[in-house]
Amino acid sequence: MELRTKYLQLPFKFNKEKLQEELASILDKKWIPHFNTGNHSGAWNVISLYAQDGNASNIFALADDNVPVRETEVLNTCPYLKSVIDTFKSPIISARILKLGAGAEIKAHRDHELGYEDGNFRLHVPIVTNADVQFVLDGDKLVMLPGECWYTNVNYIHSVKNAGDEDRIHLVIDCSRNEWSDQLFFSLAPKSSFKPIPEEKLSQETLTRMIEELKAQDSPAAQQLINDLSKKLH
Repeated sequence: MELRTKYLQLPFKFNKEKLQEELASILDKKWIPHFNTGNHSGAWNVISLYAQDGNASNIFALADDNVPVRETEVLNTCPYLKSVIDTFKSPIISARILKLGAGAEIKAHRDHELGYEDGNFRLHVPIVTNADVQFVLDGDKLVMLPGECWYTNVNYIHSVKNAGDEDRIHLVIDCSRNEWSDQLFFSLAPKSSFKPIPEEKLSQETLTRMIEELKAQDSPAAQQLINDLSKKLH
C-alpha cells in the first residue's frame, strides 16, 4: 500500500490563553456567514485576518494572483495572532478565524488543490474546542487541541460535527509551499508520501459538487478551477 500523508501535527505549540484572550477582544466584530451555504447545517461564520487587498469582507480561501494579500484591520488589533501567523515563513494565501457553532455540522466534502503536493497547504490552530467535536478526514478522526498546529490535506473527504454545547473556533491559514515549508514537512514525513489523489477517486458527483461550491466564490481564481474541473466531466 502506498504511503500518503493526509495530515500532520506540526512541531509548534502556541499559548492558548493568549489566543483565547485576543479572540475575546474580537468576538464582537462582524462575523460573516461562510459562503458555502449548501454544505453545512447550523452556524458557520468567518472573520478574515489576511485577505486580498486587506478587505475584511473577503472570506475566500482562494486568491487572485493579480491582487495582493494583506492584513485586515482586525489583525492589526491582534498582535499575538499576527505573531502566530508570522511563524510560518511561507507566502500567505489567506488567514481566517472560523467559528462552527454548537450543534453545527460541516458535511462530508472535498476541497480542491489544497494538498501539499498541489503547492498549497492548510493549517489549523485550534483556539476553542470541546471533546464533542468530531473532525474526520478520510475516515480518520483527528483530535486537535487549543494551541496545537495541524496540516490537513482537505483534498480528501472530510467533515466536522460540533456536538458540544460551545463553539469550535480555529485559526485557519492557507499558504503557498516554499523551501521553508519543504524543510519542515519533509522532516516529518517522506517527500514521496505527498501524492495527489488518484484521478479516478474524483467521481462525477464529486466534480459537480466542487464546481458548484467554486461558483459561489465568484473570483477569477475560482473560475479557472471551474474551467479545469469542467473538462473532467463526461
